[in-house]
Amino acid sequence: MDSIRAYHERSKHHPERYAPGPGGLDWDSQPDPFRRYAGAPELDLRLLSGELPVCWDDLSAPVGVPAQAMTADSLACLLQLSLGLSAWKTYAGNRWALRNNPSSGNLHPTEGYLICPALPGLPAGVHHYRADRHCLERRATAPLAWSGGVLLALTGIHWREAWKYGMRAFRYCQHDCGHALAALSYAAAALGWPARQLTDWDDVQIAALTGTARAADFAGAEAEEPEALVWIGPGSAPAAGEVLAMLAGATWAGQANALSAGHRDWPDIPAVAAATRKLAAVQAVQATTLNALPPLAPVSRAPVSHLIRTRRSAQSFDGVTALGAQAFYRMLDALLPRTGIPPWSLVDAVPCVHPVLFVHRVDGLDPGIYCLPRTPAALAELRDAMRPDWLWARVPGCPEHLPLHLLAPLDVRQFAAEVSCHQEIAADSAFALALLARFDDIGPARPWLYRQRFWEAGMLGQVLYLEAEAAGVQGTGIGCYFDDAVHRALGLDTTRFQDIYHFTVGKAVADARLGNEPAYAHLPGRACLPVRIDPWAS
Repeated sequence: MDSIRAYHERSKHHPERYAPGPGGLDWDSQPDPFRRYAGAPELDLRLLSGELPVCWDDLSAPVGVPAQAMTADSLACLLQLSLGLSAWKTYAGNRWALRNNPSSGNLHPTEGYLICPALPGLPAGVHHYRADRHCLERRATAPLAWSGGVLLALTGIHWREAWKYGMRAFRYCQHDCGHALAALSYAAAALGWPARQLTDWDDVQIAALTGTARAADFAGAEAEEPEALVWIGPGSAPAAGEVLAMLAGATWAGQANALSAGHRDWPDIPAVAAATRKLAAVQAVQATTLNALPPLAPVSRAPVSHLIRTRRSAQSFDGVTALGAQAFYRMLDALLPRTGIPPWSLVDAVPCVHPVLFVHRVDGLDPGIYCLPRTPAALAELRDAMRPDWLWARVPGCPEHLPLHLLAPLDVRQFAAEVSCHQEIAADSAFALALLARFDDIGPARPWLYRQRFWEAGMLGQVLYLEAEAAGVQGTGIGCYFDDAVHRALGLDTTRFQDIYHFTVGKAVADARLGNEPAYAHLPGRACLPVRIDPWAS
């Protein structure tokens, strides 16, 4: 824990001193945003045409979404809506891709691997998903055989973030893993499939499963760190030992591309990565019993696939538009874990990350500082860990089940901007927030909890991104903030909680200078999926 805490302290930004970074961008070493495996067989996937017949409110409806048959085409839809491209932007002769899963600085350190038995249109094996080509590269051919679902593994390339952000990049890679996990959960739910993170696999096993432990295949290329593994589909996932035994005689193919010609080393990053690995299988945590909550209020009949593909990270807000109270309450309500509702159906763990909100423009609410403990036990813990003079007053008109508390009524626009590295987006929005993560249970026995706290924060961010779009506004994650300035203002006991992510929601101002191009216009002639993918289960 000492090495983890040491990294966390050294990677903090302060008003008088930012965390160590490159100081400027070396464009000659800018990483390639797409990993490729030369020599690996490619399988082109069909693209989604039109929208899926599933609306946003359907994802939280008691009836649920009918499950699709698991085929190459339905998995193509899953991958496109979770890890695929959403658009290309152009400016002054430059062109760059956006993706459906948000990323710090649009750098996208997260890679996805599909591991599956033989399915209609798809051979058994280990496949790397290439978002730019919307194709699968078959890394391994193996006699994988099980029923019910598929495995989807996430890995991270730390250099993609470190190129721009230096030492703090490890934090952002973990945020992005959380974004991607939530994106997978939403995409799976839109196809009628449950998704469950497999916490009983260790990092060594995930590296073996994805082939990222094969040093010769990465000679001269940037390494990938194992992150998370998800079972998508009904039933139970096969055991780790069973799957790895099936891979024992696999035929592997493909050589990873080098993303940059030159690199700048940040020794703290491999050190904290090593310190936070899960090096031995740990028994899965027993499922958590959640308090019964009423259904989420309806907010949008827009197609899920439309909201996912049109989601954008706002660059600026108008500083005027207020958010309706009911829309605000719905967004906060979606942050509370509910059984069977994405993305919280992905994990069983007790929530350990809780928002402190800086409310600026919400109809019927006093501007001020608020707190939303996401479990009943967290209310007492947070109250005890903060300054004693906060009000902790219930909010009139707030739904009874929503544990929103007013700490202090005051204008916090300037404060929100200042502690978010002087970024006006935190003040010009309807509200901003800081996510406080429990820290006192991260220790030698479970050092990987450090990464998982950031994953949970990233998942909360993805919920807010899509909830904002459903409400007709926009959101953006803020990774640059002054950690300890927030702690001091809240009177926070930092041995128990730490601020690990900021977010802000409001009415975005579009930048008319930027051009827009469709996500896959560069793939002319690629076959497209129909609006309704058959067969839908009855």
